[in-house]
Amino acid sequence: MQRKFRISVDGRAYEVLVEEIGHDASALPAGGVHPVAQAVAAALAAPAPARPVAGAGDEVAPLAGTVQSIDVAIGQTVKAGDKIATIEAMKMKTEVFAKGAGKVTAIAVKTGDSVDTGGVLVTLA
Repeated sequence: MQRKFRISVDGRAYEVLVEEIGHDASALPAGGVHPVAQAVAAALAAPAPARPVAGAGDEVAPLAGTVQSIDVAIGQTVKAGDKIATIEAMKMKTEVFAKGAGKVTAIAVKTGDSVDTGGVLVTLA
């Protein structure tokens, strides 16, 4: 038996068609919504996990990808415009340049790590 459900995700309504296999469709709880449909709707509507917010002095990834190189070392002094890293996304390499000047106090990633847009690469003080 197929049943049609309407779920809402981030304020947008979706209609889904669910086929029940091997279960008695008459065993639905009051309200007529199957627990599996409730679980799917809840999972889709759950907020994404919070990503740490970059702080002052943090140089961040401009796009999601894989770190190909870190071109600075802890203790190194950099000025705005110096290359700090290279990120690869979709077989294209993007060089990342420091937006500010300072001394590298921390490196948050290593070669081969995956980073999200806005993920901290290095910290300058």
